[in-house]
Amino acid sequence: MTHGFDLDSPLVCEGIIGDGCGGGRLFLVEDEILKAYDPQTQTSTTLLKNILDAKKVTKSACVVTVECKKETLRFDLSAMKKI
Repeated sequence: MTHGFDLDSPLVCEGIIGDGCGGGRLFLVEDEILKAYDPQTQTSTTLLKNILDAKKVTKSACVVTVECKKETLRFDLSAMKKI
């Protein structure tokens, strides 16, 4: 558990510092919402809503990927929009 989040959960991933955007933040799907949590300020930011049947969250460089049952969603952190 880091900052109250289970890093072993497939719906939580940690942004690596130096790996593009969002380093040091946690990315998670909770209540059908993709959120970014900043442990320094202890605040959450909503990135994307209406995420149905999320299975896994991953991050590479500036893109957060959410694998869902029927689709794969990608969110670009540098543009702050779904791609």
